[in-house]
Amino acid sequence: MNIILLCIGKTDETPLEELILKYEKRLPPHWNYQRIEIPDIKNRKNLSESQQKEKEAELLFSKIKSDDRVILLDEKGKSLSSVKFADEIGGMLNQSVKRLVFVIGGPYGFDKSIYARANQKLSLSAMTFTHQMVRLFLTEQLYRAFSILQGKAYHHE
Repeated sequence: MNIILLCIGKTDETPLEELILKYEKRLPPHWNYQRIEIPDIKNRKNLSESQQKEKEAELLFSKIKSDDRVILLDEKGKSLSSVKFADEIGGMLNQSVKRLVFVIGGPYGFDKSIYARANQKLSLSAMTFTHQMVRLFLTEQLYRAFSILQGKAYHHE
């Protein structure tokens, strides 16, 4: 399976980038993990919120394939425990999902066309975090899911 983290903008805070890389390196090679960062839209201050979301949607769609399983990181998404998240990842592995794409949108969220394309919405918390922090949290949870699926001692329950 290929697991892709697709996000708008780059991580510009060095300490966060280092932590993200730490967990990315721990992910198993057979997951073929890849982080794809789409550059912020130029002159976005001259665009309305809906125009920004439409442009971001175009850029996101250019990276999403028709048979991808797409999960949006969204505050209104489903909340899962780490064990349930691991179970879902394990289920997708068993279903032979080829590409699992997690998507982190821009500052205003997602265009309605992205919501329509998504297979699922996932919330990491009811609290609000920076999009850069969400990358870290998701990457750590992917590593935790791998550890849980392997029966390793990283997760204590």
